[in-house]
Amino acid sequence: MAETQEPEDSAALEGLLQFIQEARGFDFTGYKRSTLSRRIRKRMTDVGIASHADYQDFLETNADEFVALFNTILINVTSFFRDPEAWTFLQHEVVPELISALEPDQEIRVWSAGCSSGEEAYSLAIMFAETLGIEECVRRVKIYATDVDDEALREARSGLYTTRSLEPLPSEIRERYFEQNGTLFSFIPDLRRRVIFGRHDITRDAPISRLDLLICRNTLMYFNVEAQTNIVDRFHFALRPGGHLFLGKAEMLLNDSDRFEVVNMRQRVFRRRASDAGLTYHPPPLKIRSSASARSEMRSVTRTRQLRDLVLDAGPTSVIALDNDGVVSVINSQARTQLGLTTGDLGRPFQDLEVSYRPTELRSLIDQSTHERRALRVSQVDRQVGEETQHFDILIQPIAGPSGLHAATVISFTDVTVATRLKAEIKRVREDLETAYEELQSTNEELETTNEELQSSIEELETTNEELQSTNEELETTNEELQSGNEELETMNEELRIRTEELDEARAFQEAVLTSIAAGVVVLGRDLRVKSWNRGAADLWGLREDEVAGQPFFDLDFGLPTEDLRSVVERCLESRKRSGPVGLQARSRIGRPFTCDVFCSPFGGRHGGVVLMMEESRSGTSG
Repeated sequence: MAETQEPEDSAALEGLLQFIQEARGFDFTGYKRSTLSRRIRKRMTDVGIASHADYQDFLETNADEFVALFNTILINVTSFFRDPEAWTFLQHEVVPELISALEPDQEIRVWSAGCSSGEEAYSLAIMFAETLGIEECVRRVKIYATDVDDEALREARSGLYTTRSLEPLPSEIRERYFEQNGTLFSFIPDLRRRVIFGRHDITRDAPISRLDLLICRNTLMYFNVEAQTNIVDRFHFALRPGGHLFLGKAEMLLNDSDRFEVVNMRQRVFRRRASDAGLTYHPPPLKIRSSASARSEMRSVTRTRQLRDLVLDAGPTSVIALDNDGVVSVINSQARTQLGLTTGDLGRPFQDLEVSYRPTELRSLIDQSTHERRALRVSQVDRQVGEETQHFDILIQPIAGPSGLHAATVISFTDVTVATRLKAEIKRVREDLETAYEELQSTNEELETTNEELQSSIEELETTNEELQSTNEELETTNEELQSGNEELETMNEELRIRTEELDEARAFQEAVLTSIAAGVVVLGRDLRVKSWNRGAADLWGLREDEVAGQPFFDLDFGLPTEDLRSVVERCLESRKRSGPVGLQARSRIGRPFTCDVFCSPFGGRHGGVVLMMEESRSGTSG
């Protein structure tokens, strides 16, 4: 059973979610409140905060906490070919059918929604390459991979994975599709270029269209029923008739049999019904303007260009133009004012600008528009400017040159803030009218009570089914969380083992160096106590290291007059400069008199000690 919340706690949670949306643009409205509350509570416990209000204050003063919070909410548990049985069915049953339905030269379009750190998208590339061959896959297959987690997308774009991440793959697959890059493995460049990563919110952003295969696994279960319905509507629009939808184990399409048919319920594979007609975008015909004469047009071309540039710069719509290489070539006045751009951004790659991914992901849409040679429109994009929210309609339009090849891309941002607010006001008034109409209909509703009771029985059965599905989804979520925590602990244990081995190697190396020196070497700390006493010192004076370790050096009684060295050692500690040799008359461990040369060297900075090296003077022993 889902956990309940006190009204005050629920209101505080909603206030926190509203603050997160306004501050960072993350809209968690459609997420299940039980899951959200549990994940946020976990993060609050980690930082030692009890109330949502206090945690909101903490977020306002600690910007880095947003990253930790989003990583806690957006559980990124994934792997290559996760649920092998489902992927085997996809490769052997769905992919051959998908390929046979297309022309030999027709592009295969695939979308991995909620791709996390990229393992699922690269699994798709491997699967198609194994079926078609790498060259054919590079020529025909295009894979769009999207997520709302920017940090996960950065990891996915790198295409770098550890040996542990690649363990689920057979050795021949690893060798064929991954190349060693230091301690990591990188996905091969030819296939990597066919995978396009971008930020995309499946609850708000426009879907990628004309898809042959759409994969969204273990993502829908985090959303409530209303949000799930909205997402499935977008997926239905994105798929071409006959296209396949691949969901996670805990996700089903119970009420969409009129739009999707079941291919395999156990593996959660569905097909959009071919009889369901899709929407096709028809671009308006081009209008060709004829000139009075070529000579007259040549004389006025300079003035026309100047006028065109002035009109474009003074236009009411924000416009950004990119050349064929994706470099910004035009930014008009409205774009500089509304989007915070400057003339210094001219000549920069568009993908390096913030506007390319915020307030919405444009890079994948630009690529789609260029490839399909058609304009794409994204409606109702929200942009937060201080405490005010702006609303834009964005039009991405490819421009062809005289040869018919792609020459540029124009991106227009139309400010619809006023219209959006008016629509919201109209909606409120309409809801008020509908409420009044519903009150007038109350008499008629009483006559339909008997029919409603029968309908209520049906709804109770459906509610029971929904509760069972919700319980199953929560169990799946808990399992994901446990797996994530286990992987984190294993990673920490591996790092600790490596550091221990490095420390042991360093200690063994130091002992080997000191042992190999024939002269007597004594290391004193700042407090003039013995820290190290090598084998040469033990052979020279007859004292073992375990007898002198930690003892004050000048209190030791052996064949060297240590008090004669005190001033030398103290001067070395103060000046931090090497001194010596100092010749002292000494007796060896067997009582043989000789002249001992002592060198004094500092170590460890101002708070370190000294190293004393003692050896028999080369001029001979004393008589």
